[in-house]
Amino acid sequence: MRWTPHAAVACIVEQEGRFLLVEEMAGGKVVINQPAGHLERGESFVGAARRETLEETGWQVEPEALLGMYTYFAPSNGVTYHRFCFIARAVAELPDASLDEGIIRPLWLTRDEMEQHRAQLRSELVTRCVDDYLAGTRYPLDFIQETV
Repeated sequence: MRWTPHAAVACIVEQEGRFLLVEEMAGGKVVINQPAGHLERGESFVGAARRETLEETGWQVEPEALLGMYTYFAPSNGVTYHRFCFIARAVAELPDASLDEGIIRPLWLTRDEMEQHRAQLRSELVTRCVDDYLAGTRYPLDFIQETV
């Protein structure tokens, strides 16, 4: 069987010390994650980050920097994810937006509050990405070269 990694995006959106997260159902459990998801055919990484954040949180965002590229093996399903995590600015909340299936609600949590919910985090990437953001890690968006 051919091994196929999954290309995914996520967004770090911070306002006044709180980070935009989602509470969602995954594997029959309620978990907390950044707004994140898979690229669709023909979609750019930045476009996927905008779309996924809107679909999962009801917030329009504008990616401003690449935080990093992360590889994560999920023991729960045996899938390797290649996650492109972006730093995005919140533009507008669309209160009537319908959220993706499995999304319970958007959340705004501080880093300390995330720690209090550690057992609910979908993976260690949730806090790792926030910690990298808080440490000042940033790459320009043109680091990613795409011909989509």
